Amino acid sequence: MTVTSVEDVRRILDAPGRVRALGTRHSFTDLPDTTGTLIDVTGLPTEITLDSDARTVTVSAGTRYGELALWLEQRGWAMGNMGSLPHINVGGAIATGTHGSGDGNPVLSDSVTALRYVGADAELHEVRRGDGDFDALVVGLGAYGVVVAVTLAIQPTFRMRQDVYSGVSWDAALADYDAVTAAGYSVSVFTLWEPESLGFVWVKTRLEDDYAAVPEVLLDGVHAPDAAPLGAIDNVTELGGVPGPWMLRLPHFRLDAQPSFGDEIQTEYFVERRHAAGALRAVQALGDGIRPHLFVSELRTAAADELWLSPAYQRDVVIIHFTWLNHPEGVRSMLPAIEEALAPFDARPHWGKVHGFDRASIERVHPRLADAREVFERLDPDGRFVNAHLEHLGVRERR
Repeated sequence: MTVTSVEDVRRILDAPGRVRALGTRHSFTDLPDTTGTLIDVTGLPTEITLDSDARTVTVSAGTRYGELALWLEQRGWAMGNMGSLPHINVGGAIATGTHGSGDGNPVLSDSVTALRYVGADAELHEVRRGDGDFDALVVGLGAYGVVVAVTLAIQPTFRMRQDVYSGVSWDAALADYDAVTAAGYSVSVFTLWEPESLGFVWVKTRLEDDYAAVPEVLLDGVHAPDAAPLGAIDNVTELGGVPGPWMLRLPHFRLDAQPSFGDEIQTEYFVERRHAAGALRAVQALGDGIRPHLFVSELRTAAADELWLSPAYQRDVVIIHFTWLNHPEGVRSMLPAIEEALAPFDARPHWGKVHGFDRASIERVHPRLADAREVFERLDPDGRFVNAHLEHLGVRERR
């Protein structure tokens, strides 16, 4: 059911039955599913309120990041980071710990300073940074209510350029992986897990001067101005070192074009950054089995935060992402081997992407899971927002 106002959400929750919220549907699991009513929050009016003094913006949860970014840029403001897809909605991305990249950039959820949500009591609630439940609710997986508005920290606008490096070897990269990830404000590595070549390193540089040069070498690789790290597709933001506004450089894909490859399965794991070399070597050893089912893998980083269910909770992370071909059986066959290879490094899965974790394995890698579950049970004692997926992972108790 598409809602067009907060009152619509309240009316739905005033009636009995289970409820789950739905956004731009960039989920590859049954996390949003319900046996009751699905609420599509993308129909909420795109209401945006700027507080220049506080350096915050408040926006409807169903608003897409690209739309918010354009609105901010027109007024001289920016977000500190964006995901690769500007098409995703703010509420859903925050609820699942979605991210961009950059050694100093936390996941997108960390920019939240306040949330408004309709709870199981059909009332509108607000929680702000510093409140007792805040760190449990930001990456909340829709487990306690329907988020209808989010307040985010912002900063003055800035400019960026994007450059690609090729020819970096695995040996050089894993001997000094920090040199790769520190090459720009936001860095992504695109790899096919080949034996020798790391692949392409996509560097996003924050500019003080449009005419400043970038290095011509990166470890044993070279600047490749004409390289296309995602192949022959025309939906990516402008490369080749051309300066432009942050909102046209931080995402990989253009808002006015198809996001990503369009027919895919996605998987992603977060490993503490100090284990980057070991974790990447472990996955590289599986390359022969991975490649037949893979569009491409992307390696990113994120800074630590204090949000209880964030994949970067209290640890800087390297993020290992797989954009798979639509080969369900092949992907399913590879996940146990990948997760076994990453188990010694306490990898955490992305909440909205395909993985094989259950309650025991989630509890092993998320130390605040029981605390978050207690908050969700207190706020929703009758299980209005419970579904089978949350029960399987131990985010909510079974009923």
